[in-house]
Amino acid sequence: MRKSRFTEEQIIGFIKQAEAGVPIKDLCRKGGFSDATFYKWRANRVHAWPLH
Repeated sequence: MRKSRFTEEQIIGFIKQAEAGVPIKDLCRKGGFSDATFYKWRANRVHAWPLH
């Protein structure tokens, strides 16, 4: 399996920023990844913390 450019902590940080209200398009542009990658990360980690 290919190693990610981002650590698990960085990915969770991006997801939390989006939950805090940062627009996903801006977050992806700043982080250097695609929208599809972000949504895939979020779908795979929804179990990582409790929902509000």
